[in-house]
Amino acid sequence: MNIKLYMAKIIVLLLISITTSKAQFLDEFNKDKIDGWFAMVGDGTPEMRIISQEDYATIFIDGTKDKYNVYWTLIKRDVTKWLDLTKLKDSNFQLRVEAKVRVHNAPRRLNFMVNTNRTVNFHIDLMEFDIPDTTNWHVISMTTKKFDAKPGDTVYVQMAATDYGLEKYQIDIDYYRADIVNIKEAGPDKGILVPYHPPIPNLKNFANQLAVKHDCVINLDFPEVNFNDLHIKERNENIFVLDINTNQWGILRWDFSKYRDAKITEAGLLELTSQSVTLGGNYVKALGEDFGMEFGKVRVIEILSGDPLWDQSTVTYNTLTQNEKYSNVFNTQMVYDFDVEEGPVGKNYITISKPVLQRLVDGTTKGLLIRPLGAVDASFYASENQDESNSAKLYFNNSNGN
Repeated sequence: MNIKLYMAKIIVLLLISITTSKAQFLDEFNKDKIDGWFAMVGDGTPEMRIISQEDYATIFIDGTKDKYNVYWTLIKRDVTKWLDLTKLKDSNFQLRVEAKVRVHNAPRRLNFMVNTNRTVNFHIDLMEFDIPDTTNWHVISMTTKKFDAKPGDTVYVQMAATDYGLEKYQIDIDYYRADIVNIKEAGPDKGILVPYHPPIPNLKNFANQLAVKHDCVINLDFPEVNFNDLHIKERNENIFVLDINTNQWGILRWDFSKYRDAKITEAGLLELTSQSVTLGGNYVKALGEDFGMEFGKVRVIEILSGDPLWDQSTVTYNTLTQNEKYSNVFNTQMVYDFDVEEGPVGKNYITISKPVLQRLVDGTTKGLLIRPLGAVDASFYASENQDESNSAKLYFNNSNGN
C-alpha cells in the first residue's frame, strides 16, 4: 500500500474517532457500578447515595435526620471530554441535557443544572420539571440559552432533588445524555418545565381572577378546634385574619366549578395581603449564609388529600387531615417559598406553576397550605372581611372552559 494513502487513511480514522468521541455524553446506567457520578448534599442533614440497578440507577434520599426540609441533594459529573465546546461560538448551538426518570412519590419536581469551573451564578442554567405520577417513566430535557463555556473549561452536568421532605425517597434514572445541539434543529425541550423563580408578571396579563371560597387556620396544639373567627381589633372593628406561626398554618380552597374543563396555559399568581408581620432572627450567623438565607419566609404547599370539601366554619386540623399523617395529606415538597411583604396591606404575589394550577382546577390538589419557614408570625387578611379586595386570590389564564 502506498505510504501516503496509508497515512491518509490513518488520519481519516483519527478524525472520525475524535468526532465520534465528542458526539455526545450518554450514560445508560447498565454497568455493575456507577461510573463518574458523585453525590452532593447541602443546607441540612439529608443523606444520599446512588446505586446501580438492572439497566437503570436509583438515587436514595434519606431526609429522616434533617430538621427543616430546605435541603438540596444532587448527582453531578464532568462531561467535558464528550463535548465539542468550539460549537458554542456559534449562537445556533447550545448544550442540551436529557434524562429518563421515574419518581416514587408524586407530584414532585426535579431540576437540571449545568455549569463550568468558572460559573458564579448557578441559577442561570437551571430548570425544574414537574413529575406528576409514580407509574410512568418521564423524559425531561433542558437546553441552555447562552451557556458560558469555551475550550479549556470543565463542564459539569447534574440532576437535583430539593426540599423533598423528612422521610425516605427514591428516584430512578434510565439514562442521562448531554450534547451540543443546533437549537434550530433540536426541537423543543421535553417534560413539564417549571422555570425557577420567574419574574412576577403584570396582573393585567391574566384573564381570570378568582377569590378564595374557604380560608381558615389549623392549629397543631389544638387540632380539634376551629379558628374561623380569628381576628384582631383595628379601629374598633374586628378584622378577620389568617395568622400563621410555627404551630398554626393557613389553608385555602377555591371553587373551580366554573372552570371545570379549563386547560391552564401558563403559570399564575397567588395574591395574599399582609395585615401584620413579625420577622427577625440572625439565621445567617447561626447557620451560615447559604443555609441561613432560606429562613424568615413563608412556604406555600399543595394539599393533596384529606377532606376535599372542608368548610371554613367547621374545619379543624383533625377534620382536614382525617387523622392521616402530614405526608399523606400535604405535599412535602413545597410549591414556593416567598419573602413576606411586611405591610400593612402589603401585597404578596407568589408564582403558582402551570402544573400546580392545573391540579387545583382538576381537583387533584385540594387547596393550598401556607406555613412559616423560620420564626415568622404573619397575619394575612381573611375572606370574611367586608373589604374583599384584600382576600386571597388566584390569577391565571386558560385556553377553554370559561
